[in-house]
Amino acid sequence: MESKKTSRSVPAAKTAKTAKPPAAAAAAPRERRQRVQSAQTGMAVLKGLARLGGRASLSGLAACVGESPAKVHRYLVSLIEEGLVAQDTATQQYLLGAEAMMIGVAAMRQADPVRIAEPALVRLREALEVTSFVAVMGNKGPTIIRFEEPGLPVTVNVRVGSVMSLLWSATGRVFLGLLDDTRVLAQAEDELAQADASLLAQLSASDPIGTLRREVQRERCASVRDTNLKGISAVSAPLFDHTGKLCAVLTALGATGGFDASPEGPIGRALRREADAASALLGYRPGAA
Repeated sequence: MESKKTSRSVPAAKTAKTAKPPAAAAAAPRERRQRVQSAQTGMAVLKGLARLGGRASLSGLAACVGESPAKVHRYLVSLIEEGLVAQDTATQQYLLGAEAMMIGVAAMRQADPVRIAEPALVRLREALEVTSFVAVMGNKGPTIIRFEEPGLPVTVNVRVGSVMSLLWSATGRVFLGLLDDTRVLAQAEDELAQADASLLAQLSASDPIGTLRREVQRERCASVRDTNLKGISAVSAPLFDHTGKLCAVLTALGATGGFDASPEGPIGRALRREADAASALLGYRPGAA
């Protein structure tokens, strides 16, 4: 004879344990927001210290991040515990700690100017429909590493691997003006000695190389019209690394008739904005100590 099975209900006390009280459920998102805000404030303090050169007083750092000294001090204590900040016992100033330095070193190892400049080349191509490229200084001279063309490209005899002239290309002039390298100057002298009269007429008669260098240093860019390539104009701007050293050059070029190569023209302004943005990603800070 089969016995009847009776259903057993779960005690109310057990079900109550699995359901969060309304107050606790509401508090969880608020706690998460507070943690995120705390992390953001901590990062703002750390970035503020970096902007101030890696060393600052409490009052100076508080003014930089727009928070009260008492609040900034609380975050500095936590950052010190994590090794991201240290304090100079002699001056009581705060400085970047060993862990922050390790993060910086790792970031610098990944700061490849060619990789960082690649999106800029695409934006220039799509927004302005110009040919653009990035070049670095090789053992034979300025060498093109990445090259982008618009849908209707301009016919030019330069490609990835092409070496550009120091005197007659906008790219080369930026390297000539902003690199203090005796080998670069010697190469420019060789080019000058081999130039024909029509090219020499475009340069200063008394100090051709020195004048070019000063112009680039003043303008922080260079442009050419029908010099390196007949019928082609170009404008170039520098990329600087975290030490302030020139590490690459960004160039846009096009047919002279429809290409404004002036530094203050729309192409020149866009090119310099992209170069400045890429330099910032490489850690360059103008005027930083």
